Amino acid sequence: MDCFVAFAPRHDDDSWNRILKKDTAVDAKSPKDLHYYEPRNGHGLKHDPFNAIIAPRPIGWISSRDASGNVNLAPYSFFNGFNYHPPIIGFSSTSWKDSVANIQETKEFVWNLATMDLAQQMNLTAAHVAHDVSEFKIAGLTAVPGKLVNVPRVGESPVAFECKLSQIIQLQGADGKKVQAWLTLGEVVAVHIDKAFIKDGVYQTALARPIVRAGRRGDYFEIRPDAMFEMTRPD
Repeated sequence: MDCFVAFAPRHDDDSWNRILKKDTAVDAKSPKDLHYYEPRNGHGLKHDPFNAIIAPRPIGWISSRDASGNVNLAPYSFFNGFNYHPPIIGFSSTSWKDSVANIQETKEFVWNLATMDLAQQMNLTAAHVAHDVSEFKIAGLTAVPGKLVNVPRVGESPVAFECKLSQIIQLQGADGKKVQAWLTLGEVVAVHIDKAFIKDGVYQTALARPIVRAGRRGDYFEIRPDAMFEMTRPD
């Protein structure tokens, strides 16, 4: 993942508020002048809009270890949770990278929550370095040993999931042809949460100020309490 950090403006930015007011004045039911394209023929824009539309996306900040003990830490733009019981998370790598190779060897990894306070350190771990160079050291982060896996977590991160590998799947197109992308799925076997973000028995997502991907080569959003709202389901 290419990480050149650019954060969305805060709500108290007057110019941003004016833009929001202008945009939200559009009638959602009015006819739309649509930009249409078929991906195989190109998108016709300055930047591919795909990952800006599928946004914001949580960051897969993955630590892993190879069979020789070399530790890797890297952020992935395609990441999410896929199941409740057992809890399964996964990330997709758009080439065969160290993280995937390490996890295939040792069958375990750790996901670390990327927050606003750790944004610059996270960005540093996106650097392309030799396999035996630890991104923990490059970014000045603390490698804390796992409880159930032999992979360290980021000590400065408020949340971490220790995971055991369940599947590595090479993705393919609708025509059945394999593409150079691998989805790595793992079962969460241990969870670490900073108690400062648990209020009345509920984990407060926004208090940790996680950062999420927004598109292009380096756009991000910061999740904050003032941007959250609650909407109960009809059932």
